[in-house]
Amino acid sequence: MSLKEKHIINTTKDLFMALHLKNVGLLFFALLFFICSQTGFSQQEKKFIREGNKQYEGKNYSEAEKNYSRGLNKNKDSYKSAFNLGDAYYQQGKYEEAAEQFQLLTHRPSSKDTLSKAYHNLGNSLMKSKKYQEGLDAYKNALKNNPDDEDTRYNLAYAQQMLKQQQQQQKKDDKKDNKDKDNKDKKDNKDNKDKDKKDKDKKDDKSKEDKDKENKEKEKPKEDQISKEDAKRLLDALQNDEKNLQDKMKKGKTKGMKVDIEKDW
Repeated sequence: MSLKEKHIINTTKDLFMALHLKNVGLLFFALLFFICSQTGFSQQEKKFIREGNKQYEGKNYSEAEKNYSRGLNKNKDSYKSAFNLGDAYYQQGKYEEAAEQFQLLTHRPSSKDTLSKAYHNLGNSLMKSKKYQEGLDAYKNALKNNPDDEDTRYNLAYAQQMLKQQQQQQKKDDKKDNKDKDNKDKKDNKDNKDKDKKDKDKKDDKSKEDKDKENKEKEKPKEDQISKEDAKRLLDALQNDEKNLQDKMKKGKTKGMKVDIEKDW
């Protein structure tokens, strides 16, 4: 290998080392910046959680909600911010939002004790919304992760009692609805029958009225109307009277009628 070629190789190596060192430096600074920024975000998150806890203890739950939400904005994976946000929702009566929040936490990796608390609070939120079956299931899952939790065991018994009452009430309501429906159907049927009967009676009355009218028309004597036989006999009689009258006049037997006049005093 010539000296020139060796020089070229050495130069290339030197250049590669220089670039490598430069990239290492950039990577170091980038890593340092990332660590610092994450530390800053972490400090801000903790600050919001502390402020939220302070507001929560003072029962200013709406402000606590805002601070926990800010903590989540700084770290979307913050379990503490998410958990405490669920509590703030619950205390404000936002039970659906609270249930949704705790439901999400039950799917995230955590210790059994923490998971038990998430299920417990989920059960409480569902019970407030009268979702007794779902609340009961949540308490069961809480006890699976912490069988010694007496509060959850008490709530489970309460949920069973409320579910039983709800089912009994549902049966009563269903029975009442069915009875009301039957009564309505019977009433509708009766109304239809009464209507049909009225229509039939009305039709029968009209038919009877028409029939009576027809019968009256038949029974009503026809004025100025005689049979052909009577008309012929009457005509013959008139002709005979006229012939007799003419015969008498020819014989001079008819000289007019004598009229007696009363005196006028």
